[in-house]
Amino acid sequence: MKPEFNKNYKGMRCRVCLVRENVKGDLIPILQQKDVYELVKDELVNSDREVFLSIMLTSKNHLIGVETISIGSVNAAILSPREVFKGALLANAVSIILCHNHPSGDLTPSEDDIKITKRLIEVGELIGVKILDHLVVSDQGYRSLRDYLKFSE
Repeated sequence: MKPEFNKNYKGMRCRVCLVRENVKGDLIPILQQKDVYELVKDELVNSDREVFLSIMLTSKNHLIGVETISIGSVNAAILSPREVFKGALLANAVSIILCHNHPSGDLTPSEDDIKITKRLIEVGELIGVKILDHLVVSDQGYRSLRDYLKFSE
């Protein structure tokens, strides 16, 4: 017996909605690495686990929103390109800045930090969402992987 598809899906629709924070507030420009650090430091510096965030931006580098991508363990956070770019695409972001903390305080990017950053830059180029930077944050300050890896803005 053939299923009746029209009856099976009725009412089971999915709507895609634009996700936006700060719709009515003042525009918040993100023009320097320090702006990102000031935006996220309170959340990241005080965390005892690695937290990976995506800072979503307009074409003029105004803040659209901040999304928590992953909360991991004391020395690792697991993420996939799919999760990193999902919110950015829904928010219609032109670019994103990635950041995560090192609870140890050491600002040196790990091999995994470097590897995932390179992979995310490649994926971003394919889908049209530019990775402007990736900051490692701790109570010692921050380090830019853009500067560390010498990738272009």
